[in-house]
Amino acid sequence: MTRVSVYVRPGCHLCDDALAAISRLGASYEFSLQVVDIEGDPVLHARYLERIPVIELDGEELYDFFVDEDDLRLRLAGPPDPLESSRA
Repeated sequence: MTRVSVYVRPGCHLCDDALAAISRLGASYEFSLQVVDIEGDPVLHARYLERIPVIELDGEELYDFFVDEDDLRLRLAGPPDPLESSRA
């Protein structure tokens, strides 16, 4: 299953916005959501503090600060089915 990870910290309004955007996509696409609070890990805190929220898709960092919903929607949809395009 596709995994979306979001690195956040408490009180971050950009993090709240990113989670809301991802939740909207969850109504149409199947994926697991992992929310990682960077406050509990000194390594993550140092790595992500100036960039949060950071959004990953299956381990690939895609976005800092915001979610590009259109791009993430395309990525969650996956590649087009070649059989469908050949039937048109």
